[in-house]
Amino acid sequence: MKKILTIAASDSGGGAGIQADIKTITILGGFAMTAVTALTAQNTVNVKAVHPVPLAFIENQIDAVLGDIGADSVKTGMLLNSETIKTVAAMLQKNRVSPLIIDPVMKSKAGDTLLEQTAIEALKTDLIPLSFIVTPNIDEASILCGFSVNSIEAMKEAALKIHKMGTENVLIKGGHLKGDSTDILYDGQKFSELSSERIDTKNTHGTGCTFSAAIATELAKGFSVFEAVKRAKDFITVAIRFSFSMGSGHGPTNPFANIARDAQIFQCLSELKNAFKKLREEKTGHLIPEVQANLGYAIPSAACREDILAFPGRIIRIGETVTTVSDPEAGASRHIAKIILTALKYNRRFRSAMNISYSPAVIEHCKTLGFSVCEFDRSNEPPDIKDIEGSTLEWGTEKAIFSLGKVPDIIFDRGDFGKEPMTRVLGTDPAAVADKIIRISKEINRQ
Repeated sequence: MKKILTIAASDSGGGAGIQADIKTITILGGFAMTAVTALTAQNTVNVKAVHPVPLAFIENQIDAVLGDIGADSVKTGMLLNSETIKTVAAMLQKNRVSPLIIDPVMKSKAGDTLLEQTAIEALKTDLIPLSFIVTPNIDEASILCGFSVNSIEAMKEAALKIHKMGTENVLIKGGHLKGDSTDILYDGQKFSELSSERIDTKNTHGTGCTFSAAIATELAKGFSVFEAVKRAKDFITVAIRFSFSMGSGHGPTNPFANIARDAQIFQCLSELKNAFKKLREEKTGHLIPEVQANLGYAIPSAACREDILAFPGRIIRIGETVTTVSDPEAGASRHIAKIILTALKYNRRFRSAMNISYSPAVIEHCKTLGFSVCEFDRSNEPPDIKDIEGSTLEWGTEKAIFSLGKVPDIIFDRGDFGKEPMTRVLGTDPAAVADKIIRISKEINRQ
């Protein structure tokens, strides 16, 4: 197990600082160790008080950990003042730790000052030159560089300037800019852009702490700086997506969401494979369309395509039976994901769907079986939607749900130029979808 030392302040609210670091490091499989630089009395609204830890005791903590246990990586968070920075820098130099990750914490999410103005210079001259990577957000980068960092180009300029302060790598976090959340990583030779969806939430307390702790843990595992940052960004994106609404201010991110998501995926994979096994055993190959099929299943907390499990390479017809090229994976089907995600907006119970071939006879059999059936007409699709690849299914599914007033069992269309007509079977889970398809198959075979 890799050992990660975090040198930072505590957060009585539990969302940031040492508390966020310990949670993140532990969840990612590391062993968390601490050196507390200050005690804070804070919640989701503000920082009510800060109690600095005596410098000698900070030294004692770092010396006790590194002198006996050692560390595979070290990260710093809130250091409060120039005296603390100089003390920490001296101890890290003495122990020759590497890699060192610096999160230059300057303000809380509520705007409270967490680094005295006089400490900025000490950060630049004493600590940054010892570091492997520095991870400022755009506000912190602006303070370090002395100019406004408000665009991707300005982020790159800031990364160059911070790199000249002596660090090996710079990560400028662009979460405060508009549009997608794009970060800029500079490794001394090239820039890399890492983007993720912007999640509409005020609950982002502890984002920087969690992100930098994740980077420290992934670096300790031996990943390259790019891969470590990428893995950490994926981790923090999920933690923000499932952040907590608590208190009356900025709620905390949720590092445990990644563990919960993995557990959900594991359970859903099993259900999806069992449902496919039934489809294969019941010889439903005659319902597979020319473009082939896919069966998808959303995890309970699904919010994006990566939360929808499906079969890479689709479901293929072989005579009267079906097969796949591999086991289901998250994010494997764009088309089925569109249908499921649209259905989820109206009913969170409908988490599964599969496409099968269309014919008037298939639709009649669906009605005979008592399924709710709805159609959308591709010829009525607005041109601005038709021009966007993959948007038809979202538009069509929404039209069908609106016209029926609920999520139906069956949604079909009669095709269009270059588009095969298609039937989609929706259900609460893969077993429910498979059962509907098997019933349709048997009804056809009975005729």
